[in-house]
Amino acid sequence: MQQHPSPLVGRHGEVEDVAEALRTTGGAIGVSTGGTTAGATGRTAGAEARTLLVTGGAGTGKTAVVEQARQVVVQEGGRVLRFGWESGEDPAGGTAALTDAVCGVLAKVHDGRLPARIAAVRRVQARATGPGGEVALLSTLGEVLADAAREVPFALILDNTERMPARTASALGLLLRTFRPAGVPVVMAGRPMSPGHVTAAQLPAAADRVLELPPLSSAEAGELVVRRLGRPVEPDLVTAVLAALGPLAGSPAAVLSVLASLEERGGLLELDGQVCLTVPEGGLRLRADAAELGRLCWPDASPDTGTVAAAAVLAALVDRAEVRLEDLHRAQSPDGPLEAVGRTVDRLVADRVVTVGEDGRITFAVPALAAALRTLPARAEVRSLHAAITRLVTDRLGATAAGTRRPRLAGHVAAAGATLDDTLAVPLLLAAAGSSVRFNQAWAVRSYHSVLRHLPPHDPRTPGVLHESAGLSLGHSDHIGVLALAEPLLACLDVPHGEDRGDRDDRGEREGRGDRDGLEWVTRACALSALHEHRSPYAEDAEDADPRYRAALERVSVGGELAALGGRYGIGPSVPMTPRPGSAAKESGSSTGPGSGSGSVPSAAEVRLLAAAVGSGAEFERARQDMPTDALGEAALDRLRNAAAYGDLAGALEAVLGEQRYVAAGESTAVRYHSMVRDYLTGDWDSALSCARRIETRGRSGGAAGVGQSARALAAEIQLMRGELGRASEWLDLIPDSVCHPLVARARLGVRYWSGQVDGASAEGALEAARHDVRRARESGLLAGLDRVLLRILSITVRGDSPEATRRTLEELEALYEKAASPMTYEAVLVARGMVHGDADSALAAYRLVRRRVDLPLSVDCCQCLTEVGDDPQSWLDEAMRSGHVLGMGRPVRSLLGAAARRRNVSIPRRRAARAGLTDREVRLIGMVSDGSTNRQIAARLACSEKTVEQRLSRLFQRTGCRSRVELAAAWLDGSLARQGLVPGH
Repeated sequence: MQQHPSPLVGRHGEVEDVAEALRTTGGAIGVSTGGTTAGATGRTAGAEARTLLVTGGAGTGKTAVVEQARQVVVQEGGRVLRFGWESGEDPAGGTAALTDAVCGVLAKVHDGRLPARIAAVRRVQARATGPGGEVALLSTLGEVLADAAREVPFALILDNTERMPARTASALGLLLRTFRPAGVPVVMAGRPMSPGHVTAAQLPAAADRVLELPPLSSAEAGELVVRRLGRPVEPDLVTAVLAALGPLAGSPAAVLSVLASLEERGGLLELDGQVCLTVPEGGLRLRADAAELGRLCWPDASPDTGTVAAAAVLAALVDRAEVRLEDLHRAQSPDGPLEAVGRTVDRLVADRVVTVGEDGRITFAVPALAAALRTLPARAEVRSLHAAITRLVTDRLGATAAGTRRPRLAGHVAAAGATLDDTLAVPLLLAAAGSSVRFNQAWAVRSYHSVLRHLPPHDPRTPGVLHESAGLSLGHSDHIGVLALAEPLLACLDVPHGEDRGDRDDRGEREGRGDRDGLEWVTRACALSALHEHRSPYAEDAEDADPRYRAALERVSVGGELAALGGRYGIGPSVPMTPRPGSAAKESGSSTGPGSGSGSVPSAAEVRLLAAAVGSGAEFERARQDMPTDALGEAALDRLRNAAAYGDLAGALEAVLGEQRYVAAGESTAVRYHSMVRDYLTGDWDSALSCARRIETRGRSGGAAGVGQSARALAAEIQLMRGELGRASEWLDLIPDSVCHPLVARARLGVRYWSGQVDGASAEGALEAARHDVRRARESGLLAGLDRVLLRILSITVRGDSPEATRRTLEELEALYEKAASPMTYEAVLVARGMVHGDADSALAAYRLVRRRVDLPLSVDCCQCLTEVGDDPQSWLDEAMRSGHVLGMGRPVRSLLGAAARRRNVSIPRRRAARAGLTDREVRLIGMVSDGSTNRQIAARLACSEKTVEQRLSRLFQRTGCRSRVELAAAWLDGSLARQGLVPGH
């Protein structure tokens, strides 16, 4: 039988099974008994008409599979009729409803005998009131269906059997088991029912075969996302969708529902050729349609409106605080709101919608369901429920004891808001923060944030709460949490404390000084966190560009310098760094301040060193002298200057503060960009581009995170080197013209020059614009990274046969090295001398330095230069091609290497010879084999034939030395292929 490719993901075999069952039409005269059919004849000779039950969980695609199989059979010339049991007039169903459904089927068989068949059925139905009447009616129904199938062969399909009334299901089950119409295959589809359900007992017993649709695998779900969106997707999008669905991750309908919700909310963005997620990963939800939520998430049947509304109340309740069964069991009134919530939990647990952990904590099994329910209108006032849960404990223990012994109550207090009095909320929250700081710092931070909403700025406890909260947040890299303190901090800075209030005794003066120092430290922490999220108080479009905030930073020790540091690293505009008078003496180079977490905030001397790393060598040396003796070694100083060249703030902080003081964990924009720079230098450009997309979408998803201009520029550089000029231009278009960072200037020059090579424009315009960018960067004090811009200018002038421009650019590069005296500038000078003077020794020295520092893109430039001037051009060309293939470099690099090969009369190696590793397509194929995909499934996903898949697998077996699919999957999973160097990037 001909195989038809199915458009359904992961259901090709199941569609073919159902189609095969529908094809078995035709049969002998009469009615079979005992579930057998004798002498089957017809369009499929020798085949026996079968009854097939297609079953599976919510949204697994039962209806889609049956419908696709029906279309396949109809296209082949077969006839498939729907058994419309839903159209019965009697809501209770039964034999009468079944009779109406059979008559509806007969009406679709146009052979001229419809009146006789209907008359026979109605005659028996009229006499079916006595004993045995129902059996006679069912026998007649089977006979007339078999008679119709002899004249016009057809198959029957019926869907949603789980919703069939019990009496109708019982009658249908008896008809199919005892009076099965010969020659009429029947395909049913429905969910598996609970053991006590009548339908669960009758219909499966009547089926010759039960076809259960398994959940989609993770790979198949990812393929469904790609097919639905019609474009390549960022892997993080698929991961977020599957995480939000939990046990429903294998449900095609649930996956499609989340995607539809994202499209409705504008939560998807096509960036760099891939669809990305622009909403927080925890914010994914199903479509907020009560009927759809009921069909997808309630296993047995769709719930009533009241159950969904009650579930919405519970979803809102557990969203803001941890709710346990004991909270609901303490309710005194049987008719109170908490008792009603408790009854809701019982129903939802029975429906497997809600789970209760060993500690009694209540959670929704599907996070996307809870998120969707929270968008529905809740019937009850959720805040009052949070307040009631809190009072149940505080009335018995008191506020302070309740916070100490039940720190999770802080979440209920925060959710209750003004419903609870400050005299109860403040002591409970403070006690909860102090109690939870030892085992759950995130709880403590939330408690401190909540208490700040109850404490007025003039309260003497407010500065301490701000300081502790900021310290805890910095301790686990929660920079968004630190930035959330900006509003209460500004209010507190406007209020006099201690000495400023007029305290004259020594104790009051000491407390006032401590309050001021603590507030200053929190202000510096906020400035540091803003930089980590690539936000600047000086940027016009920054949310925290509040004039009061800027003034507070400028009057706080090191605060203004720290905020202005962002401009040196491509974060916001470049502004002069004007230290506050006396700040250096006050800091005296110490990095420690009052309270916890202060070591994460750089001192005045460290801030000046971070800023000087971007500027001249003399400025850097002066800043270094201000540091304590032997504070940093030469290796750390080199890492600092290398990080400064790429605007890598996290890398620079890590070099200055050291591993013990700098917490590099977390998901801040600066930390992500640090990973991007590392991936760029080591050659993992796919991961680097993925980081860039995450940074971009995170900045657009709201919150305190900002976008990274340096990340955009580096992404443009990668796409430029890969020959993707359109995508490189798209990244650059996102960068304002006012940004003059060297990394941006370098990418702009490359895109302008190579775009001109494509459309025939002159290179002079690109070079003049680049020189203008260099001048602007110099005027802003941004020297780190300018060497790479000048080196690119030099490479263009050398190829353009412009000796005067080449000489002037080389002199400018050497002058830059005299002024900056950085290791990276020295490398650029050596490469430039090799290019201009044919100095092979300089080019070789540059290559060795670059290899030691690990900069694969620049090492390709060194190899290209050595191909031009070295003694062994073929070996250098081979290495350049190997590295270029690892990076996926495109036309800009290939054209340079091709020109060098022609000048030295050497041959360009073939790609397979230059690169022993597997291609991306081969790696993807191995991954699908490891997931257990069949050749048929792989062919559908790769849009090729099964024969092509077999050929590709044969070549893989030869290259890897594996003899079977099992060995290939094992070698992939245990890392053997990676250890052999066959997997690029590993």
